[in-house]
Amino acid sequence: MQRRDFLKSGIAAAGALSLSTGQAPGMVRAHDWGKYDFGSGPEVRDRLNQGPFPQYPPDAAIPGDEVVMTTTPTDAVVSNYGRGLVTYVTADMGTDEIKSPDVNQEIERLVKFPLGELIYLRPTWREVQPRPGRLEMPEYLKLAFDLAKKNRKRVGLRVQMSAPDYFHEAALPDFVLNKVPKVDLVMSAKEDRKAGQRFLDNPHSRYQPRFDDPYFQQCFKELVGLLAAEFNGNLQVEFIDTFMYGFWGEGHTWPFANNPFPDYQTAERTWVQMLEVQLDSFTKTPLLTNTQPDYSRVGNSEVLDRTVRSNNWIRSDTIFIENEQIEALSNRPPWIGALLEQALPGKPPTPTTAHEGISPAENMIAHVMDIGANYWSLWNFHQISAKNLESYYEAYPVWFDRINSRIGYKVRPSFIWSYADAGNVGLIVGFANDGIAGVPGVLRVTVEGDDGKKLASGCLDAGYPLPGKIRQAQFVLPAGTKWQGAKLKAEIEVKGMSYPVRWACHQTLNEDGSLTLRPNLRQEV
Repeated sequence: MQRRDFLKSGIAAAGALSLSTGQAPGMVRAHDWGKYDFGSGPEVRDRLNQGPFPQYPPDAAIPGDEVVMTTTPTDAVVSNYGRGLVTYVTADMGTDEIKSPDVNQEIERLVKFPLGELIYLRPTWREVQPRPGRLEMPEYLKLAFDLAKKNRKRVGLRVQMSAPDYFHEAALPDFVLNKVPKVDLVMSAKEDRKAGQRFLDNPHSRYQPRFDDPYFQQCFKELVGLLAAEFNGNLQVEFIDTFMYGFWGEGHTWPFANNPFPDYQTAERTWVQMLEVQLDSFTKTPLLTNTQPDYSRVGNSEVLDRTVRSNNWIRSDTIFIENEQIEALSNRPPWIGALLEQALPGKPPTPTTAHEGISPAENMIAHVMDIGANYWSLWNFHQISAKNLESYYEAYPVWFDRINSRIGYKVRPSFIWSYADAGNVGLIVGFANDGIAGVPGVLRVTVEGDDGKKLASGCLDAGYPLPGKIRQAQFVLPAGTKWQGAKLKAEIEVKGMSYPVRWACHQTLNEDGSLTLRPNLRQEV
């Protein structure tokens, strides 16, 4: 079911929002994500037979089998692509947010912070492209990427077109800013003035450019192309945040009432076009789109829908937020990864803030886990430092260790059955997921001989195995092959890229994260 067809249905028509400028075709009321048809997900190549596998007549699919090996969960952190805690090196304020007399030294401490498997960087357009034609990364970004590589940390990246906490300079480069019309933002009511005072005080955040201006679109397309040439398919880069409207690129200019567009149709058309530029450029690296409701009426619902339909990922900027965002995050298709950005306070933890024995930080972590996130931010709001992060871990180690261990997916071959059929040995493997999220892509599983030769290989359905459920799959081995001593290895396929997956089990693994099959089931009599 295509979204435009959905909009024509009676339910959608009844929920469509009508603006004074006419009907807005992409602006629909919130829908039930759990029952919404986003399509079948990414292509599954070499799909494995995933059952059922009855063994008794009259509908026997395989001869009699027996469980020959099992694995059990591990509490250890299993580092794989598509999950992990993310240490924020820069966020809203650039390096001004790093609270240290030696910024470079603090960047190194942040990159090395042991809980974080990734680092996150949020520069402005001006910082990465001060003039047309090429990227010119600032020194702090070069340093962060270099340190991440040395410390085997992956990178998440967002480039801001509006940075309301950068007081010293505009987010847009001068070659764009000086040639594109700008529209002043207006407060919706007096009571909003206090909430928005910091934006009013910053001359660089009191306006938005006419994003639909042809020159702006030309420059934007060049920027995205340059970024893609550098980062699309770059194994060091885990994801790129989608460019969205407004403050920090989150999709809004709250609490201002207006936007820079003449009507909703122009706004939606512009942002859909800008999303398409990004989708066309980032063909290998996932894009993350904010689940921000369309407060500013610029087409967020259509941009978010197209993100999910193209098998890219989603994110949100806080956990205690509109229920509409929680619905989207928690009931997204299982193959869609989700990042939850939720800042810790910028001051040391205070025991007196606990309520019924649960601190705000622990409460936060619990709810990030409730929505099944793949990633969570390690970030002290506007007070970035490794010392601040360490103080929170020292205060609440149980909850930090819990989310570090369980965030995202943790897959393992839980049950392994063996059977013989007409001279061939077959395996039925029941895969488990001890994490809190589905696999954000397609899991490929390969059976290799002890000589490294491929015996069988194929993929589970997108997103599987799901947390708390077993997904079975069949592997038919060549005639004369013994299952004992063979290796079971996994990869995750995302947007045409393949990344190795280490099994998340207690049992001993090989150095490459694969499992050597051996009988280990001992029944007590």
